[in-house]
Amino acid sequence: MFDKRILHAFVYIDSQFKKTNLYITDERIAKITTDELPADVTIDATLKYVIPGLIDPHTHFDLDLGFTTSADDFRSGSLSALYGGVTTIIDFLDPTSNAIDLEKAFTKRVEQAKYSKCDYLFHATIKNPDGDLEEYVQKMMELGIHSLKLFTTYSNSGRRTYDSDIIKLLKLSEKYGFLLLAHIENDEQIDLNPKYTYRELSVSRPTFSETNEALKLAEYVRTYGGHLYMVHLSSGITLRRLHSEYSDILNQRFFVESCPQYFTLNNDLFRQKDGYLYTLAPPIRSKEEQNLLVSLFDHVYTIGTDHCPFKMEEKNHLLLKDIPLGIGGVETSYALMYHLFKEKAIDKMTKNVSKLHHLSRKGLICEGSDADLVIYRLQPGFIDYIHSKCDYTPYKGMKKDLFITDVFLRGKQVLQGGEYIISRGKLLKGDF
Repeated sequence: MFDKRILHAFVYIDSQFKKTNLYITDERIAKITTDELPADVTIDATLKYVIPGLIDPHTHFDLDLGFTTSADDFRSGSLSALYGGVTTIIDFLDPTSNAIDLEKAFTKRVEQAKYSKCDYLFHATIKNPDGDLEEYVQKMMELGIHSLKLFTTYSNSGRRTYDSDIIKLLKLSEKYGFLLLAHIENDEQIDLNPKYTYRELSVSRPTFSETNEALKLAEYVRTYGGHLYMVHLSSGITLRRLHSEYSDILNQRFFVESCPQYFTLNNDLFRQKDGYLYTLAPPIRSKEEQNLLVSLFDHVYTIGTDHCPFKMEEKNHLLLKDIPLGIGGVETSYALMYHLFKEKAIDKMTKNVSKLHHLSRKGLICEGSDADLVIYRLQPGFIDYIHSKCDYTPYKGMKKDLFITDVFLRGKQVLQGGEYIISRGKLLKGDF
């Protein structure tokens, strides 16, 4: 006797939908078969679709900028995530410069995340390192973290990591097998003119600052080894150049993440009176760059959201220097990406993320994997209300093709009929 069974569904298995039944015991998928077997609880999923619980590899819950904090903490952000079918998120530790501060940052973040309603893990974040880099990496891995983010920009706030240390970190990535993440913009090519308004965000942070820096880091990876993951690629121009010049390492050693905003929004929005609501870094690009990125979707390895919303009142400033950069998206990501790319989006939001972060029980529907499952029906509609603490979504009014009815987290039903029940997330560590 199984605990639960999901019957007559179209289930996403091996990158295609198959009509079958799922059987759950405790936290895991126990059996997949067309046979009807007994279970304590039955969920009739006739004409519905089942995909693995989504994994968002890039969120910023409870992010402290000093002068303000992102709108969602782990409680509200994870609730919003579950409504969007995201059952696991990967957030970030505060930036640190040495191993001692790294451990303190980990302890702080674990405490902040304890009320998460979905499963979670962390990337470490390094800034302007002042200690021994190998010691830093060893401490990181001792804490169960196997991914490390750096910034090639933000020298104005002391967060930049310079090239000599990037090269050392790539060599350490090769030696220890961790993943090096990078926010990639060329610091010298960014213009932080204090007189710029939000309408000049594309001038302040131009496409070429991303493209040039990405090509440089790709060359470092080719030369020195290691594994590097480019977060939030924003422009089709950057991806076209990477594919043209570095196809031998693209998504093999140099991995590309992009985000829904770069496929759905463009910088024409800065002309609007409320253009400040669409400010983030790197910025949304031109319509032409957006269309190019859409056409190159196959060369994107993962989709993250860079979920970092701020309330309208906090965003409502004319000058760029006064605006906290970031928007939300964890709840709307699958609806947006499915509308554009249908099932081509699924692996980039599940299997590819789990593979990269060694989450062997996540991201796949197979016997023995965690029963993290999302059930939805096809239903045309528009994005409207979200469950974030943020008081707006930049995607309001955009078309969607589905409605998520049920979500399971490690075998427990946490969303039923489109309504949240109860859940408690768990801190994860990859299988290393």
